[in-house]
Amino acid sequence: MKIYKKNDTAFVEHWDKVFQKEVANWDEFINRKGLFQLLSEEIKDWEIISFDKNLAFDAPIGQQEVWASGVTYQRSKVARMEESKEAGGATFYDKVYEADRPELFFKATPNRVVGTQEEVYIRRDSKWNVPEPELTLFISSEGTIEGYTIGNDVSSRDIEGENPLYLPQAKTYERCAALGPCILVLEKPISLTTTITLEILRRGKSVFEESIRLNRMKRKLEDLVEYLFRECDFPSGCFLMTGTGIIPDDNFTLRIKDEVRISTEGIGTLVNMIGIKNH
Repeated sequence: MKIYKKNDTAFVEHWDKVFQKEVANWDEFINRKGLFQLLSEEIKDWEIISFDKNLAFDAPIGQQEVWASGVTYQRSKVARMEESKEAGGATFYDKVYEADRPELFFKATPNRVVGTQEEVYIRRDSKWNVPEPELTLFISSEGTIEGYTIGNDVSSRDIEGENPLYLPQAKTYERCAALGPCILVLEKPISLTTTITLEILRRGKSVFEESIRLNRMKRKLEDLVEYLFRECDFPSGCFLMTGTGIIPDDNFTLRIKDEVRISTEGIGTLVNMIGIKNH
């Protein structure tokens, strides 16, 4: 089952049909424990429509915060250690990869999140920017994983590498995150054989492509959620990016007008153009 959002309308794709209904409060609509079972019954009374999956849907977010996990894959650990070597911070990432406590950080408020076919930004004061394709969880206010979407955790690697204390500046700014194109709601947890693929197009030509399976992640999804909810309440639920195992080579940086395509089996493809904030 997939939930798409456009303005005040929810579209639910299920049973090879698409159901439509106007939703007065998106937060109340998605922030429910047992969402799959609830929607399976509710959509029986919704209008059935024809549907174009290539529409520019809104990010499937209301008032939720977006958080993120770091160093959850081996590839991420190696890349972070390399970029922080000169600053003396390389061992920080090695230690967090092996530690019981994961790295969790605040990524974005809803107004800094864009949906599919919208521009994400790279920083003007950074020379080394990369997309980070991540399975992203939607977690209810009760701490239950209710859905899955695709996240792009855009990062400025040179700023973080200069000093790990600069992480918030490397991660959080205008249009620093993308979510979409939908929320996948499942009766059972997502399969860890699920593949994530990142492709970057420049002037219409592919300049990078790589895939990874979720089973390459060191952390369990439930453990990430448990740590996040230990001392935080989320009245409307929250989104949690779970880290990336795909990072372009050190000589690669995003350019304005690049197209970033992140595909995840069962969810779809999140498409974003690269832009820059106008001052």
